[in-house]
Amino acid sequence: MTAPNLRDRYLQDSINTASPAKLLTMLYDRLILDLGQGEEAFRNGDRELGSAKVMHAQEIVLELRTTLDVEAWDGAPGLANLYGFILTELIGANISRDADRVASCRKLLEPLRDAWRKAATTT
Repeated sequence: MTAPNLRDRYLQDSINTASPAKLLTMLYDRLILDLGQGEEAFRNGDRELGSAKVMHAQEIVLELRTTLDVEAWDGAPGLANLYGFILTELIGANISRDADRVASCRKLLEPLRDAWRKAATTT
């Protein structure tokens, strides 16, 4: 088996065996990574790469929003609204190739990622 195939298999096994909390932190990690890479690509004039990274980030935010149980806890509706806002901002940022808007979204999401990561390690 080749190295890329082994890496893909390892990644798939990691996802399949991860707890829900770990999966959530993995999504957030990828979201932040995509936003950082999209921001950098837009700043460097690479519209194609920037758009691809921001579109993938949009997919992640949409997944987070659609799987959120707004009845589960008091803060869930607010989180759902934040996801909606982020999604709207990312769509606008992608249309206008606006690295600053992408950066603003990343800065809003980083504390959430850190909080979810902390919660995942204490459970």
